[in-house]
Amino acid sequence: MKVMISKKMGKLFAIAGLSCLAVSCKVNNEETKTLAKLEVASNKHYFQTEDGKPFFWLGDTGWLTFGKLSREEVNQYFENRKEKGYNVIQVMVLHSLTVKNVYDDMALVNEDVSKPLTTPGNDFKNPEEYDYWDHVDYVLDVAQKNGLYVAMVPVWGTNVAKGDKVSKEQAEKYAKFLADRYKGRTNVIWLNGGDTHGDEFVDIWNAIGSTLKTNNPDQLVTFHPFGRTDSSENYHNASWLDFNMFQSGHRTYAQDTTKGAFKEDNYKYVSRDWDLKPTKPTLDGEPSYEGIPHGLHDTLQPKWKDHDLRRYAYWSVFAGGAGFTYGNNAVMQMYHKGEKKGAYGNKEIWSDALNAPGAGQMQYLKDLVLKNNYFDRVPDESIVANQGEKYDYLAATRGTDYALIYTYNGRTMSLNMGKIKSDKVDASWFNPKNGEEKSLGEFKNEGVLEFNPPGEQADGNDWVLVLKSK
Repeated sequence: MKVMISKKMGKLFAIAGLSCLAVSCKVNNEETKTLAKLEVASNKHYFQTEDGKPFFWLGDTGWLTFGKLSREEVNQYFENRKEKGYNVIQVMVLHSLTVKNVYDDMALVNEDVSKPLTTPGNDFKNPEEYDYWDHVDYVLDVAQKNGLYVAMVPVWGTNVAKGDKVSKEQAEKYAKFLADRYKGRTNVIWLNGGDTHGDEFVDIWNAIGSTLKTNNPDQLVTFHPFGRTDSSENYHNASWLDFNMFQSGHRTYAQDTTKGAFKEDNYKYVSRDWDLKPTKPTLDGEPSYEGIPHGLHDTLQPKWKDHDLRRYAYWSVFAGGAGFTYGNNAVMQMYHKGEKKGAYGNKEIWSDALNAPGAGQMQYLKDLVLKNNYFDRVPDESIVANQGEKYDYLAATRGTDYALIYTYNGRTMSLNMGKIKSDKVDASWFNPKNGEEKSLGEFKNEGVLEFNPPGEQADGNDWVLVLKSK
C-alpha cells in the first residue's frame, strides 16, 4: 500500500537533516560561475581575491532575505544591488528559531538548531522536494550569478541570549551542518553572533566560530556585535576570527550617554583596530540606517538621511576601514505591503526603498578608493592642520602618490602639504553625491595650503579633496 505523506509530515520524517544535504539548486549552470575566493591581503588591513585583486567590501543589510523574499524578489533585489556596485549582502540564516520562508517552509524541527528541517530533493515545482534550506541554496546561486558574496549570520544573537534555547552542543551540531552544506561555496562569508554582546555566551560563539573555520578554512569569519561595540573587544585573538566588524549604531551624539563610547565617531573604532596586533581588517558592519529614527525606538525623532550614511562611510574608510556596509530601514526588514506594522516606524515598501538616495551613492566611495593604489593606502590625520571635532572632523587618507580628505560640512581645509611624493600636485573636488570630479588646478606640494569647498558650510555639504602627485 502506497502511503501519501504531506510535505510537513515528510519533513518531520526527514529529521536526519544533518546527513540529508540536498544538492544546491542551480539558477542556470552556464550563468552561475564560481566567484573568486576572498582572503586577507598581505598588508593584513584589507581584502583581496585569491588572484590578488583588491576587494573593497561594499555591503548592504538585507537581513531578512531568506525568510521574507520569494525567488522572484531575490532576483529583483540582487540585480538592483549589483547595478549599484554592492558586492556583499549581509543576511540572517535564522532570525528566530521559528522562522519560515514565504513558501511556508520551516527551518528547524521543534525550534532546535541542531535539527535543520530538510527534505530529499530540491525541485522548485514539487513542494514535497523543496525546503527552507533549498531556498537558501537558491539565494546563494542568485547572488553568485550577480557577483555577490553573502555574509551569513548563522543564528541571530537574541535567540542565544534567551539562555536556554541554544546549548553549546546544539550550536556545534548546527555549525557543522552549515559548514558541510556550504563547503563548496566561494561566495559565503560568516558573521558569527548577530547584534549581540560579545562578552556573553562566549562558549557558544566560540563553538560556532571555530566549527565553521575548522571545517571551511577558506571562508572568512567575523563577529557581528551589539550596537556601539566591536568584535575586537572580545574575539580579536580568536583563531577563527579573520577580520573585525563593529556596529557604530543608530544613536546621535546627544542620545549616547554610555561612558567612553565613541558615539557617532565611527572612525575611532577603525583607528583603534588599525593598531591592534595581530593586524586584521576592520569595517563598520552596521551604521545608522537611512530612513530609521535617531535612536531607533522613538518614531517621532528625525530620520537618518543619505548624507549621514555618506559621513559614516567616508569617515570609517578613510580611517583605514576595509570597506563599509550600508543599511536602509525598509530593506533591512524587507517590509511588504499589507504587513501590520513595520519595525522602527517604517511604512515604506522594501522594493521602493531600493533606490533611496544613499543606496546609490555608496558606489562612488568604492570607485574613488579603487582607482588609486589600493594596498598602500593608510590613514593620515597629520595631513590636516585645522582638525575639528564631531561634524567638523576632517578624515584623511593617502598613498604614496595621492591623498583624499573628506569634509562632511564643507568647511575650509588647512592642509600640511608634502605628505605625498612630488614637488607639485593636481587638486580636484570629488562630489560624494554623484561621483563627479572638478579640477582645481596645480599647486606646490609644500607648506600649509587652504582649500575652500564649494557651497556654504552646512551639514551634508560634503566633499572630498583629491590630491595627486604630478
